[in-house]
Amino acid sequence: MAGKETTPEAKELPISNETKADFEKIKRGTEEILPEKELLQLLERARREKRPLKIKAGFDPTAPDLHLGHTVLLRKLRHFQEMGHRILFLIGDFTGMIGDPTGRSATRKRLTKEEVIENAKTYERQVYRILDREKTEIVFNSKWLADMRFEDVLGLTARYTVARMIERDDFQKRMAAGDSISMIEFMYPLIQGYDSVALESDVELGGTDQKFNLLVGRTLQEQFGQAGQCIVTMPLLVGLDGVKKMSKSFGNYIGIDETPYQIFAKTMSVSDDLMWNYYTLLTDVPDSEMTQMKEAIEKGTNPMDFKKKLGELLVDWLHPGEGKAAREKWESEKSAARQDKMVLPPDTPVFDVPTTMQTDGKAELAKILVESGTEASMSAVKRLIEAGSVKIGDTLETVKDAKMALAFPGEYAVRVGKKKYLVIRG
Repeated sequence: MAGKETTPEAKELPISNETKADFEKIKRGTEEILPEKELLQLLERARREKRPLKIKAGFDPTAPDLHLGHTVLLRKLRHFQEMGHRILFLIGDFTGMIGDPTGRSATRKRLTKEEVIENAKTYERQVYRILDREKTEIVFNSKWLADMRFEDVLGLTARYTVARMIERDDFQKRMAAGDSISMIEFMYPLIQGYDSVALESDVELGGTDQKFNLLVGRTLQEQFGQAGQCIVTMPLLVGLDGVKKMSKSFGNYIGIDETPYQIFAKTMSVSDDLMWNYYTLLTDVPDSEMTQMKEAIEKGTNPMDFKKKLGELLVDWLHPGEGKAAREKWESEKSAARQDKMVLPPDTPVFDVPTTMQTDGKAELAKILVESGTEASMSAVKRLIEAGSVKIGDTLETVKDAKMALAFPGEYAVRVGKKKYLVIRG
């Protein structure tokens, strides 16, 4: 478990204009850089010595389908990569079987080895949508953690105190609430931190929720005689709802594997205020250009014009050359919607009517809307129908009969109110 030796403290170097420019590119959109001065010196020394830095970021393969929230970190890795540095994309196949307690109010379910391996394959396939395959090294922490002896683990625990561990905000909240914390959860930051020792990383990136873990890694490196890594934390991207962080479990995400049209259409649902956050974290549009766009809005330009530009940029990034076509398709369908035509949004839910709901090949629309979860009760559906708010078919025919029955086999598109859509099949 020995690490590299700490080099004698080097003389502070004057910072070149090239390094200053690189640093400003790295700093854009970040939440925190610890310590800033130290990272500047690292970048300058690496430039002079023509020695790439080891830039590490860890991913536990618990949710393998990447969305734009994940790409905030990946884009920053790409920036380092474009500067000539070495990217260590760490898949926590070993720590994934422990479970990261970050942000959890209860112990997280541990993944099986089989689940971790399958999820890791998906990560490997998707990450090269953002990173340069030839300049990225994918590493698995089972390589150094799986064969550790029990005495090695005990030696690791001796290098960090319980007092420091319980400073972690997540743990303090759970202890205050009287919730249990398992010993294995205490081990997680320690084991993740040891990854930095094993890889001898110069810089580690992570979300703001990972700051504690990243600092543990820096401390352990110093404990093992290495130079402590610099830390770059990135904000968590707010999802399409404008409230919670982007997550598949919240349904407020844009997946990087989604179609160009889906990516563009979902981007159009981002609020005018949140749009600028997406510009900053997901594009390379200069701050000066964003300032000009904001001034244009103050003078009367429709914010939707710049939202469409954002949508095109995101599509072109993930599906090169397809942004314009996605925009034109969306605009065409919006035009059709204004002409009272049914236009189903991306990810419209589909409900397959079971035969148990059918009588002589028919089923009541109102019951289907309740059974599918579109509405909470029959009375709620009845009120919507009486208000003329339930439309069916391509021509948006108004449903007037609360007992209207649909015949099967068949497929029907339904709009409830202005925002709920359902495809009914049977």
